[in-house]
Amino acid sequence: MDLSDSPRDAEFRARLKEWLAKALPTLPPKPPPDDWPARRAHDLGWQRMLYDAGYAQVHWDASPTVRLIFLEETERAGAPYVGANFVGLLHAGPTIAAEGTPEQRARWLPPILRGEEVWCQGFSEPGAGSDLAALRTRAWRDGDHYVVSGSKIWTSHAEVADWCELLVRTDARVPRHRGITWLAMPMDAPGVTVRPLRTLAGSAEFAEVFLDEVRVPVANRVGEENDGWRVTMVTLSFERGTAFVGEVVACRRVLAELAREARGNGRWDDPVLRRRLARLNAEFRALWRLTQWNVSEAEASGGVPGVGGSVFKLRYSHLRQELYDTAADVLGDGALDLDRPWVLDRLSSLSYTIAAGTSQIQRNIVGERILGLPKGR
Repeated sequence: MDLSDSPRDAEFRARLKEWLAKALPTLPPKPPPDDWPARRAHDLGWQRMLYDAGYAQVHWDASPTVRLIFLEETERAGAPYVGANFVGLLHAGPTIAAEGTPEQRARWLPPILRGEEVWCQGFSEPGAGSDLAALRTRAWRDGDHYVVSGSKIWTSHAEVADWCELLVRTDARVPRHRGITWLAMPMDAPGVTVRPLRTLAGSAEFAEVFLDEVRVPVANRVGEENDGWRVTMVTLSFERGTAFVGEVVACRRVLAELAREARGNGRWDDPVLRRRLARLNAEFRALWRLTQWNVSEAEASGGVPGVGGSVFKLRYSHLRQELYDTAADVLGDGALDLDRPWVLDRLSSLSYTIAAGTSQIQRNIVGERILGLPKGR
């Protein structure tokens, strides 16, 4: 498989790099990490710059290869991450683009791309995290609306979101995977209560969301009623297949910085540490090639990543933790100082084997859907 840029892709890469070199110096300073309203404004301002320059559409209207180049070059240049716009750009938006009606695509996609609306993800529940199909948030039809009651947890960016990609149970009589529906819920609807959650790293980008007879128009349903599990698999394929691409580039940059730090503080003299850094370098290079392969597969299958995304997610989750454990070895006693580089990243890395589907779930997917092993009992 040829993984090099085509002439057209190379031209896009060069043009993007030139624009980034001019645009990034004009950005305002990044707000404090715990000021989410300010971070929302900052992140959406960057998204508007991308839109005005003609780059916002790469998330849906370009080939997977072009999206990969975009994520690679923006991360290399140190451009802002999608931040508060994460769910809209990388989860809900691609799902609506793939599964929504023309009216839904016209309503929701342009505001996401223009940096006008933020989405959050309402999937996990206190009793249905890894076992997502066990969700209990109910929705019943009342004329042209669904009436929704229940609760969600680990709802990313709920406190600053305009919309929520919401999974609800619309039929409790059928097997549980068949009674789920995917809705777009306005976060300002009566009956929605948001309670931020503080993480181990001290940030509050997650929240509990409580729903008390919230009315959601039937027109906000993406896909058919009770077909939400299939639509959700589309969402999760984007989350596991391409949403972490920029982070792989970031980890490779951190690895180079760790090597420089080790040379400067004397830790480089430890042969065991040098071998760890070398192995991580080889693993991240291999992971990047896997990313390119997954993107090529997505391009051949109409743009939706396949189950190979679970292989990527499984290895990346553990590799990221290994990277920041190695950072702690490089820092020595400095690994206890929350103001030092990489220390908070190490704390946040602990969540990656849970976020976007636990490693246990990813192993089940790999075993059953790729290796053809029988389902466990």
